[in-house]
Amino acid sequence: MIDESAEPPAGEEPAPETPQPDSSASTPADEPAAAAPEPEPEPEDDDDEEATPRVKPAIPGADLEVDIVAEGADPLAREEMDAYELAEALAAEEDCQDEQPVAAVIDLGSGARYRATGKRKTAVARVILRPGSGAYTINGKTLDAYFPRPSLGRNIRQPLEAVGYEDRMDVTVRVHGGGVSSQAGALRHGISRALLEADPNLRGELKRRGFLTRDPRVKERKKAGLKKARKKPQFSKR
Repeated sequence: MIDESAEPPAGEEPAPETPQPDSSASTPADEPAAAAPEPEPEPEDDDDEEATPRVKPAIPGADLEVDIVAEGADPLAREEMDAYELAEALAAEEDCQDEQPVAAVIDLGSGARYRATGKRKTAVARVILRPGSGAYTINGKTLDAYFPRPSLGRNIRQPLEAVGYEDRMDVTVRVHGGGVSSQAGALRHGISRALLEADPNLRGELKRRGFLTRDPRVKERKKAGLKKARKKPQFSKR
């Protein structure tokens, strides 16, 4: 028999004892698994919602507004105007909305006659103002018959309306040269200068509103070697 209590021989170290596992210690396998984070709800996308379909009317055109044109009116009168004339007419309407009539002192005797000449481009208008009821006679025709475009008629009436005599004086005009637009400008210029003959104190107010200034704009002349005033012939390299 081997005596376990016997000491090991000299020169030999005792073998180290193997540690025994502790049953009380918990192992990683025994620990409960960590709870996984819950996924965040995705935001709702508004674009995925279907648009409400457009409901067609039972009668085609029932949802459109009715555009009523007065009898005798020209529905295309404003469309016939070019861009420049339209902008000029709108600007004149805005300027005259807030303007007050000028206090004028004009002799309306039975023999009162006030003559002047107005010009615009190549048009020349010779104007005579006399006491009356506000009638316009242009080359033997009425204002609306000679200038059917409403914007031109408004421009012509502006000088007399500015002084408050639109219903107290008649206008007789002989006009020639140019087109209808330039003749209307010449007529307004002539009426303004005739009012200045009737009352010189109106110069400041009529000048401020631009009635006494002749419009200097004219068509630019053609140049030699060009097709028009500034248009050049097409360039060809070969």
